Amino acid sequence: MRIVQIIDSLDVGGAEKMAINYANALADRIEFSGLVATRKEGNLKSQINSNVSYLFLKREKTIDISAILKLKNYCKENQVTHLQPHSSSYFTAILVKIICLNLKIIWHDHNGLSEFLSSRKSYALKICSYFFTGIITVNYQLKKWAIKELNCKNVIYLANFTSIDSSFKTETILEGTSGKRILCLANLRSQKNQFYLIQVAKKLKTIYPDWTFHLVGKDFKDDYSAKLKAMVVQEQLEEHVFIYGSKNDTANIINQSDICVFSSSSEGLPVALLEFGLLSKPVVSTEVGEIPLIIQNGENGLLVPVDNVEKFTLAVIDLIENDGMRFNFGKNLKTTIDSNNSENAIIIQYFNWLKTL
Repeated sequence: MRIVQIIDSLDVGGAEKMAINYANALADRIEFSGLVATRKEGNLKSQINSNVSYLFLKREKTIDISAILKLKNYCKENQVTHLQPHSSSYFTAILVKIICLNLKIIWHDHNGLSEFLSSRKSYALKICSYFFTGIITVNYQLKKWAIKELNCKNVIYLANFTSIDSSFKTETILEGTSGKRILCLANLRSQKNQFYLIQVAKKLKTIYPDWTFHLVGKDFKDDYSAKLKAMVVQEQLEEHVFIYGSKNDTANIINQSDICVFSSSSEGLPVALLEFGLLSKPVVSTEVGEIPLIIQNGENGLLVPVDNVEKFTLAVIDLIENDGMRFNFGKNLKTTIDSNNSENAIIIQYFNWLKTL
């Protein structure tokens, strides 16, 4: 097999990280593994292994003839058999398939709004799905939706996987007191619901003023970001909530943290959760997406209902007050991730499925 991952950008994000994870994982297992960024490069480019073939298209419009021809030539020169576009990059793959009919398209759906699929705009996707040989989804809700709504019935759920890359230079020093840091590793987007954490921080400020919140993830400099920062100032939390933007040294940042949190109103299976587990960190999360399949409440982490600030705050307090609980949850979460979300286990499932197409 000769497989190429396609992704629109290499900015820090879950779909982008998974495109790189697949390209890197396949490089030692198949004849040819490539990765194509269509519109934009970014911080994650440095995580592509040297044995992965890389191409940047610099596509500037929806139908960019020069970019499509560039990708067509790349596929022919490298005798590519499969294109695996992630998220919205499927349209680029389809335009190339129209020229190179022998290519198989495996669409990888990373939609994080799994709780709101009924409102998903799908007309164009339904038409495009006629060109798909198979579909990979990152949670069961997306799988059910794809089988029902799209015109490709070869659908599989494959859990996300990741590995910890500690090769990056340690560049981020978190604010606050060592041993008293709470980390949210997520891009600043409405579904990640960082406003929820601001409310939790406000409650904790009066009880545990030394504990601080650290929001690490891409800042889109949009209205959501502006309102979030304004709320931090309005609630006088400038010394309690810190916003860093996108960072490369993820392992270093996680290792400086003592509690990790997800406040999302909707999720698939966040790659950050796997990273927290691999580094043995205790987690408090809203009960969304595939997270409850990983976190067993009270055994390897704590789950709370969406938008219940009181319960979320109490869960964080439980971990603040109990060092032993933090240690045990972190250790147990690592065991869970090692057993169920390892690269090797997922790639074996992936190959077995590809052989059936």
